[in-house]
Amino acid sequence: MIETQDLRTAVQRGLITEAQAAGLTAIAESRRQAVAGVEPGEEPFVLFKGFNEIFIVIGLSILFLGWVGISAALGAEVFNPGGFDTVLVALVTLAGLSVVQGYFTLKRRMIAPSIALAIMSSLTAWVLGLAVADLAGLRGLAGSALSSAVVAGVMLLHYRRFRVPFAAAIIATAVFSTIWSLLARGGVLPEDGLGLLHLSGTGPLSLLSLVFGLLTFALAMRFDMSDPLRVSTRSTTGFWLHVTAAPAIVNTVAVFLLSGGQGGQLLLLGFLVAIALVALAIDRRSFLVSGAGYAVWLIFELFDGSAMVILFLGFGLVFLGAQWDRLRSALMRSLPDFPGKDRLPPYGSIK
Repeated sequence: MIETQDLRTAVQRGLITEAQAAGLTAIAESRRQAVAGVEPGEEPFVLFKGFNEIFIVIGLSILFLGWVGISAALGAEVFNPGGFDTVLVALVTLAGLSVVQGYFTLKRRMIAPSIALAIMSSLTAWVLGLAVADLAGLRGLAGSALSSAVVAGVMLLHYRRFRVPFAAAIIATAVFSTIWSLLARGGVLPEDGLGLLHLSGTGPLSLLSLVFGLLTFALAMRFDMSDPLRVSTRSTTGFWLHVTAAPAIVNTVAVFLLSGGQGGQLLLLGFLVAIALVALAIDRRSFLVSGAGYAVWLIFELFDGSAMVILFLGFGLVFLGAQWDRLRSALMRSLPDFPGKDRLPPYGSIK
């Protein structure tokens, strides 16, 4: 490990500048504090650092709505996007949001305002995409595909510039929407957009959901394994990708199994146990909660509920929450070595 004296020697020899040495020291100290501030077995999750951030989010939201109202009054068709005026206003809005984001994200390092500004940027990008589609004469699903692609592109640039983890979930959702719109326009998938809320257990749409979920999960794991101590924004990016991936994976399997009656419900419980084991291994409660929560929604929405399944789910989540460290330690010690095991979060002894 490089110590302070090593950095001083490097400065004296001209290998690095004093500013670079100070920067490295600051990074090391911030990582040390981050690790020290997280209890073993905990999954870091912070939406805001204090009420001042909530205060700023409220102010930003009111400011954004006021700007939208003024833009509409001046002739920009923000509620029915179309025309060059709307494109111009959307570009000006994105530029303004970028400036504001630079202050609150890059300088102040605020979490909640960064998320709020990312959402505002994605909404603006959606309007921009619809306006461009209108100018290009694209309507319906073709316009929706172009708009979703614009959102994905804008938010990818946004992520590269500001590194807001929540933007990764927006990008993933926009990519899914783009692919769905294109396939629906080609007649492969149903054209009813509301059908996305009731994805089927068989057919092309279910396959799209499953593939999307698995690819998003793989990307999330790439971020996770690059930061096993969970002290950087890469880990938080992985968190939001897991939240996005789990429902997409659970959807196809859950809908297919639940359509099989009582036996299917038992199989669903077995599948959720497997999801729980994966969540334990990768140390991501968010993956399990997101997937189980979506499964409960499916049970209520599509299959009139099943008290027994929901009871077991609730009991399982409470039990896992109370014994997560012990269960994960036992699981990881019982598993043989596999590629990437040493890049997962560390696990302690069984208490």
